[in-house]
Amino acid sequence: MVKAEPSGFCFGVRLALQKLERALGEKGRVYCIGEPIHNPQETARLEDLGLVIAESVEEIPENSVVFIRAHGLPEEKKNLLKERNVRLVDGTCPFVLNVQEKAALLAAEGYEVVVLGDALHPEVEAIAASAEGKSVVVPPGGDLPRYLEGSRIGIVSQTTQRPGDLSDLASKAAFVGKEIRIYNTICGATVERQNAVEKVAPEVDGMIVIGGRNSANTGKLFDIARSLNERTLWIEQAGEIDWRWLEGKDKIGIAAGASTPDRLIHDLIRMLATTQGVKEDGR
Repeated sequence: MVKAEPSGFCFGVRLALQKLERALGEKGRVYCIGEPIHNPQETARLEDLGLVIAESVEEIPENSVVFIRAHGLPEEKKNLLKERNVRLVDGTCPFVLNVQEKAALLAAEGYEVVVLGDALHPEVEAIAASAEGKSVVVPPGGDLPRYLEGSRIGIVSQTTQRPGDLSDLASKAAFVGKEIRIYNTICGATVERQNAVEKVAPEVDGMIVIGGRNSANTGKLFDIARSLNERTLWIEQAGEIDWRWLEGKDKIGIAAGASTPDRLIHDLIRMLATTQGVKEDGR
């Protein structure tokens, strides 16, 4: 088997979890609005340690400890939490904070802010909110709204997007706006993982991408792998594999999202080795 490297937790996820586990160790119960990272198995482990997932600010008790997840949280919600006299533990990824700061800067300088990303993703929600009502979210391949014609346009990106999609959006903006400013806010760890998958996927007989199905970065890895190798699976854990899928495949590639715990990657490698006799490529 060939593992696309790097794989597993990125710097931002690892840092966030260190902060969360420290808070859980000190307080025993910590609240979080939404999952701290997009991996159900890791979230379940943290819930066993005392994490409580809430869906809204209203569900947070006064005087409690609240963890801000790696994707960030809109300033408005932070202020509402402070009114409840909670202690905030900020686990926002530094690279996500950078996008928020760039969006706020563009808005303050009079640009119409365009965010490349998924409008329903919590990271994008927090980024868009940073622009104080001067933003629009455009998905990969999407078109800019007509009201931006002749405007000063500032572009930022969700950290997990593909560089090619950012370039495509920038090209479209060049034909629409009178002035364009672009910040490439795609995370370097994202690009490294995508490049690794682009290298491995064409070389193998089948590709397995492991990570949460609600994980944006894992989804991008799957899309890339699938575009280069139609024999690609997306799983959350090793037990989901239909072993008949492995028949006739001598070389298996493995890729893992930036929010996938090492233990799940190791479980997959171990199961392939013990059940199917697949050996890891030492390169």
